[in-house]
Amino acid sequence: MIQLTTLLFISGGEIGVIILIIVMVFGADKIPEIARGLGKGIKQVKNATNDIKYEITKSAEKNGIDTDLGLDIKNEINKVKDDIEEFSGSVRRKM
Repeated sequence: MIQLTTLLFISGGEIGVIILIIVMVFGADKIPEIARGLGKGIKQVKNATNDIKYEITKSAEKNGIDTDLGLDIKNEINKVKDDIEEFSGSVRRKM
């Protein structure tokens, strides 16, 4: 399981050194601009992936492909859980 204290297997000291190097290379006045640019880039990637998902879903619905696969799987899992609980309930009563 991934621990919350590690980020990409980098410790706090290593992150501090990386931040120090970034400040030395770019300067403190350029860091907000760099962060803003990275934020905009991440937003554009997120919007592009959402557009791709929407187009795939729209195309699938247009061609009659079932897009509720996750719901079908969840319903089947719930049926199996109910069957197991019903079976284990009778076993528990016997003991």
